[in-house]
Amino acid sequence: MSKPKILVVGGGAGGLPLVTQLGRKLGKRGRADITLVDTSNIHVWKPRYHEVATGAIDADLDAVDYRAHARLNHYRFEPGTLTHVDAAARTVTLAAMNGPDGEEVLPERQLDYDYLVLAIGSQSNDFGTPGVRQHCLFMDTRTQAERFRERFLNTCLHANYRNDPVSVAIVGGGATGVELAAEIHHAVAMLKLYGHEHLDRKQLRVTVVEALPRILPALSERVSAAATERLQALGVSVRTGVMVAEATGQALVTKDGEEIKADLMVWAAGVKGPDVFGQLEGFTTTRVNQVEVEPDLLAKGHGNVFVIGDSAFLKPEGAERPIPPRAQSAQQMAHHTARNLVRLLNSQEPRPFEYKDHGSLVSLSNYSSVGMLMGNLKGGNFFVEGWLARIMYVGLYRMHQAALYGWPRTIMLLTAGRFSRLVRPRLKLH
Repeated sequence: MSKPKILVVGGGAGGLPLVTQLGRKLGKRGRADITLVDTSNIHVWKPRYHEVATGAIDADLDAVDYRAHARLNHYRFEPGTLTHVDAAARTVTLAAMNGPDGEEVLPERQLDYDYLVLAIGSQSNDFGTPGVRQHCLFMDTRTQAERFRERFLNTCLHANYRNDPVSVAIVGGGATGVELAAEIHHAVAMLKLYGHEHLDRKQLRVTVVEALPRILPALSERVSAAATERLQALGVSVRTGVMVAEATGQALVTKDGEEIKADLMVWAAGVKGPDVFGQLEGFTTTRVNQVEVEPDLLAKGHGNVFVIGDSAFLKPEGAERPIPPRAQSAQQMAHHTARNLVRLLNSQEPRPFEYKDHGSLVSLSNYSSVGMLMGNLKGGNFFVEGWLARIMYVGLYRMHQAALYGWPRTIMLLTAGRFSRLVRPRLKLH
C-alpha cells in the first residue's frame, strides 16, 4: 500500500514549520511522503526582510537551505513556481525553471498529491497605481530586498562622493514601512564608520507616506503614536492621510498633485494573495486573491486542500475582522494544520482553528521597539517599549528558529553568530 502524499506549496512562516512538524511526525515514521515546493532554494524569515534590505543581516548566513533542512527533517524539496491546481485530478503544475542565461534547467512539471496545503503567502498591492511597478522597489521576496540593498549602497556611495543628501520615500505605514525607515537611519550611521566620511544622518531624508490617518493602523493608537514619535525623533518625515496617485522616475505624485522627490522609492502598502490564486478554478477567492476557507482551514468546497497564512481568508464567527496576515497567524495555522493532517490520516475529522492574538511588536532598528502584548491578566493587554520590547522582538525570531531546528541547535546558532561578529563588519557592505 502506497503512503499518502502531502504536498505543501510555499516555504515561508507557515509552510516551513508545517513540513518540519510533518516530517518529524509522519515522514520519519514512514507514514507519509511529504514534499515542499518553493520558488527559492532558501528560506529567510519575511519579518526580517527590512534588515536584509539595509545589510543589517546577511541573508546567506541567516537563511535556511531547504534541501539541507529537508534531509534533517524527513521531507523532500522541489523547486518551482505554482501555475495551476487541478483539484479533480489532485495535481499541481509547476512552471519550467530557467537558469540565469535563459537555459531551461527543469521543464514544466506536474506533482500529484493526496493532501495539498497552499502556503504561498502574500505580496504588496499596488492597487493599479500608475508607474509603481516601473519605478518603485518592493519588499515581498528576498531577491527584492537584496535589490534594494544594492541600489541603496550605490546611492550612498554616490552621495558620499558628491557630498549630496540621500532621500528615500516609503509608501505604506505598516510594520514593513516603519521598520525599514528606522533601519535605513541605522545603516547610514554604520556606513559612516566604513569609509563614507561625508555621509551623515543629517543629510538623510526618509519619508513614510500612509493613506490612512495614522501609521501602524492595524495596531493600537498608543503603539502608533509611540512609533510616530520615535521615527520623528530620528528625523523621519511621517506623512499620514496622503494618497499616492502616481510614481514617476524621480518622485511620488500625491492625489493633491504634490511631488515627493526621492532617490529611492519603496512600495510597502497593501496586501494581496499571489496572482495565481486569482486564476484558480473551483476555489472561492476574494478581490485581493485570498482563498476563502472553512473554520478548519480547508478551502471551501474541498476536503483535501488546506490554505494557511496570508493567502487564507477566514472571518471567525462573531469577529469583526478576518484573521490578520501576520507571521504569528501563519505559524499558528501551520501547527493546527499539522495536527489536522495527522487526524485525517487516522480517519478522524479535522478540528476548527482558533486564532490567538499574542499582540504585535515593531522594531525600530537598534534604537527602540514598541508593541502591544495580549495578556491573560483580566483578559487585557499591555503596552511595551524600549529594551524590553526589543528583547521580545528578537525572541520571536529565536522561537521561529527553535521550531525549525530545536532549541539546542538554535542556541548553537546564536553562539556562533556572536563569535562571527568579532570578524564580520556590522553591516553587509556588498
